[in-house]
Amino acid sequence: MAKYFDVHPDNPQPRAIKQAVDIVRGGGLIVYPTDSCFAFGCQLGNKDGLDRIREIRHLDDRHHFTLVCAEFAQLGQFVKIDNSVFRLLKANTPGGYTFILPATREVPKRLQHPKKQTIGVRIPAHAVAQALLAELAEPLVSSTLLLPGEEEPMTQGWEIKERLDHQVDAVLDSGDCTTGPSTVVDLSGDEPEILRRGAGDPTPFE
Repeated sequence: MAKYFDVHPDNPQPRAIKQAVDIVRGGGLIVYPTDSCFAFGCQLGNKDGLDRIREIRHLDDRHHFTLVCAEFAQLGQFVKIDNSVFRLLKANTPGGYTFILPATREVPKRLQHPKKQTIGVRIPAHAVAQALLAELAEPLVSSTLLLPGEEEPMTQGWEIKERLDHQVDAVLDSGDCTTGPSTVVDLSGDEPEILRRGAGDPTPFE
């Protein structure tokens, strides 16, 4: 059964955050809130966690996983950023965006798109997500909590706990998470390409 943490949306309890991060470090798969919607999260290098996300969501190997980072400075370790992209990212983070960029050697091959060698990166403006990242001191490998056959992500933590009780190890609930998935922008080519319109305003990339 998954552990259930009822956490404050603005001032998450340090004890609950530490327990959740201990689960991540122990190879677990968690569900946590972001400024767009709930997401799956596991540790970088956790192959079993990736496989579990793929199984739950019925994903193929072309799916872009996302590295959820605490701050802008962390991005350069995992993705290649030129000057024009730097300015776009700086102006639009943190926020409800996922950016697709060329991966560096720090990113395991199994996380990268098999042909493009790209990875998604994201910096959320959410106190619970930021508390998790601060305690973990590294990015969380994440994927939107969107289940097979459903058009919208689940928005209630207690419902996620009931539905995925035997498929994840913990659920962090800080109340309704109803903004919808992040806006996905591919910045790996010559021009920005909006792959999904969502929580972030797509105007700066059009």
